[in-house]
Amino acid sequence: MSAVTAPSQVPSANRVPPVNKVPPPSRAYLDALAETTRRRTEAFVPLASPYQGAPRSAVESVRASLTQRSGAVLDLAHAVFGFAEEAFEEVHSVEAIAATLRAHGVTPEVGTHGLATSLRASLGPDDGPTIAILAEYDALPEIGHACGHHLIAAAATGAFLGLAGEDLPGRVLLLGTPAEEGNSGKELLAREGFFDGVDAALMVHPFGYDVVDQPFLGRRQLVVRYRGVAAHASAQPYMGRNALDAVALNYQAVALLRQHLPPSDRVHGVIREGGTRPSIVPETAVVEYYVRSAQASTLKDLSARLEDIANGIARATGTVAELTWDPKPFTLPLRTNSPLAARWAGHQAARGRTVLAGGVVPEELAASTDFGNVSVRIPSIHPMIAVSDPDVALHTREFATAAGSPAGDAAALDGADSLALTVLDWLHDADLRAAVRADFEAAGGELDVPGYFD
Repeated sequence: MSAVTAPSQVPSANRVPPVNKVPPPSRAYLDALAETTRRRTEAFVPLASPYQGAPRSAVESVRASLTQRSGAVLDLAHAVFGFAEEAFEEVHSVEAIAATLRAHGVTPEVGTHGLATSLRASLGPDDGPTIAILAEYDALPEIGHACGHHLIAAAATGAFLGLAGEDLPGRVLLLGTPAEEGNSGKELLAREGFFDGVDAALMVHPFGYDVVDQPFLGRRQLVVRYRGVAAHASAQPYMGRNALDAVALNYQAVALLRQHLPPSDRVHGVIREGGTRPSIVPETAVVEYYVRSAQASTLKDLSARLEDIANGIARATGTVAELTWDPKPFTLPLRTNSPLAARWAGHQAARGRTVLAGGVVPEELAASTDFGNVSVRIPSIHPMIAVSDPDVALHTREFATAAGSPAGDAAALDGADSLALTVLDWLHDADLRAAVRADFEAAGGELDVPGYFD
């Protein structure tokens, strides 16, 4: 009779050691993207604007005002960074913005158009052309300002205050927009008239590059709830209709769909419910997806594909599919206004930053923003400003650290400068305003956002 070898006596050469550490993903693709960006940047010709913009005296006056207020801008950035309040809860953050405005002689409105943490302030005559500077200030759960919204708030407020002492030939609004992170606060406000009477809008967002036209994808949310029939999983499984099987098939079908999608499309999901215990055939299971695409039309097509998958699997599994689209308002792809973008790039150049145009930074580095819904209502720009190394992703602790560093402070001041001066150009230069409008109309004009997917 042969001896049995205990597990501890198995020769080490035949044993597979346990995996105690998750292996890091390969950097090969990121490195390839970085190399592509480097080559494109070397060949890039800086953007130029043919328009005159604001008088030199007005530009110098605003820059002097911004220099005087730089301390207040950074104090605001640091305060909002420390609050790190999530969507719809930005009570201290919006009050910090309001207090900064009041300290400089501007009285804002807080809590308008249905959101308690929205903000509005105005400069200049009400009967002239109107342009808005937008601020965001919500943070992410657990990782705080890992998207750098404290810098958006500070740059927007600083730009607005830099214009406060000027004799403006039009109206400037500072619009505080809560709940960008996953909640589409701007769309909620827009449906209540928050942007009525605004002729153009702009804001700046932190990033790993200085780029004025980085793609932002449209995004929808889809929740699919399958309803089946519960049964004893051992004694009478044939009497059940398994909702978890439906979710599992749905998840696999969407995964198979990915190979046939345009390169700019994204679908990613999680299984939210899958049953209660193995001995019961699950009668309810739920899967949720984020659905993204680079064009509004292709987002509509992708939505229809997911509906077909959900309903087809319901028939295949004998379950019922209940689809809920956009429990929070959807966002449409960002549309960048080229004449405004060129003015921004020129002012950033004066701050020592070379602003890249669209197509230089690889389009794979794309997320979504509710500012897209603003940009298809009125001419807009949403430039990105570098605060980190290019390979540091948004929504990470590493990006939060970068955004809270001196590099973030520099971005807040540089952003305030170029927001203010781009606004000043638009107000003073009628030819620029006409070109901005013409570019917007050529790109499709105003879309009916609430009814787009009806």
